[in-house]
Amino acid sequence: MRNYLIGAGLAVLVAGMADAAMAQSEIKIGEINSYSLLPAFTEPYRKGWQLAVEEINAAGGINGKKLVVISKDDNGKPADAQTAANELVSSENVAMLAGTFLSNIGLAVSDFANQKKVFFLAAEPLTDAITWSKGNRYTFRLRPSNYMQAAMLVEAAAKLPAKRWATIAPNYEYGQSAVAVFKKLMSEKRPDIQWVDEQWPPQGKIDAGPVVQAVAAANPEAILNVTFGADLVKLVREGNTRGLFKDRAVVSFLTGEPEYLDPLKDETPEGWIVTGYPWYAIKTPEHEAFLKAYQAKFKDYPRLGSIVGYQTIKSAAAILIKAHSTDPEKLIAATEGLSVSSPFGEITFRKIDHQSTLGAFVGKTALKDGKGVMVESSYKKGSDYLPGDAEIEKLRPKD
Repeated sequence: MRNYLIGAGLAVLVAGMADAAMAQSEIKIGEINSYSLLPAFTEPYRKGWQLAVEEINAAGGINGKKLVVISKDDNGKPADAQTAANELVSSENVAMLAGTFLSNIGLAVSDFANQKKVFFLAAEPLTDAITWSKGNRYTFRLRPSNYMQAAMLVEAAAKLPAKRWATIAPNYEYGQSAVAVFKKLMSEKRPDIQWVDEQWPPQGKIDAGPVVQAVAAANPEAILNVTFGADLVKLVREGNTRGLFKDRAVVSFLTGEPEYLDPLKDETPEGWIVTGYPWYAIKTPEHEAFLKAYQAKFKDYPRLGSIVGYQTIKSAAAILIKAHSTDPEKLIAATEGLSVSSPFGEITFRKIDHQSTLGAFVGKTALKDGKGVMVESSYKKGSDYLPGDAEIEKLRPKD
């Protein structure tokens, strides 16, 4: 009888360990991002999640417990991100992991989460692999994927008369994934298209002169651009100087996001078809409430990173509140099919592939008062740009 009681007591103790964090006065989320490498996006992102934490705690926290975010810089290196993830889980006892920017880093943390059975909410990485070919039970993603954004862009690009296309993209997971899916979807809609040139500059180290020269030599009628940040500025400057964009259509991932559009200033090329974030033109109640709170706190306008950081932590809090637990299996169960509000309207984390239905804005670049803006923009719901369940089942491994 004594041994039975000891055994029963141990069983109760082990069962309760997964919920130990819930018994504390605070709940911790471990957040990882490339702050030192990509400050143009990650600093607004940090402000976004800081605002979310403030709002969540003012509203009662996580079922009455204070929400705390412990943040680490991955320095743009997958190995550093995995080290940070391990420290957050083993030393800080975080309830979940969140964040990451670069696709290769998101995949590294996703792999860690799968191996260690830790819940991971990927904020920014866009590669399709994170929810499909390398998807796993413990990883969910907030932002619309490369497939989703490509499908949105193809909707407009397929209407262009151009038949000869070239591509320019950074030579790592994100760029490779974006080009592959855009070409696939575009060729399905327009079998008459020829892909006449591909340029693969190293991320963050573009030598724009030779890239522009090579694309011009191929004489395309349209260009797909996937570069961003400082690489985009160099490409645009060199392209403008050499007339690369004159009388050519350009379709471009991310370029309408303020963190990438603003640095172009009066060099902004006009008429590019882009995904982005025209914060100054969104008049929905949800976005106006977010904008008012963000500007009041930071005396600045938001970038897309602000939205991503804000919504990542808002979504994480909703998951924790619904789960009433920090057990990873209960967090997964709470997230699959969960609908939450966002500055862009309601979004849902799909059960079938753990992708959220957060959408993106598509429009065109223009110059206004010496700076780049998005015009003719419209919001595309993420749920409208995802493949059907049968195709997802082929793309995603079984958990």
